Amino acid sequence: MKTFEEIFHMVVQICIYLIETAGIVVIFISMIRGLIGFIRKKDSIRIDLAQGIMLGLEFKIGSEVLRSVIVSGWSELGTLGAVILLRALLTLLLHWEINEEEKRQQKKAAATESES
Repeated sequence: MKTFEEIFHMVVQICIYLIETAGIVVIFISMIRGLIGFIRKKDSIRIDLAQGIMLGLEFKIGSEVLRSVIVSGWSELGTLGAVILLRALLTLLLHWEINEEEKRQQKKAAATESES
């Protein structure tokens, strides 16, 4: 008979896989939408793509936080912390890039309006 700890570990593992899968699906769908937007020459495609990647990374960070519940040693915890930090930095970089792209598009729209 399985102990409570084994059952808990198994449930957490299943949740981690589900959350990671959700992140992968979000990133994959964002990439497909990005490719379609690129082909159609959509102006806001960079923002949409970055937001999709950022959302996918948030799911991945969530799975890593959940993984921290079941780590067994300090070395695993250190590795996990490094992965979370890296993904958080990528999210911040994407957030900055989205802001810069929005500013660029606003300037472009303002220039187009002033020409009309």
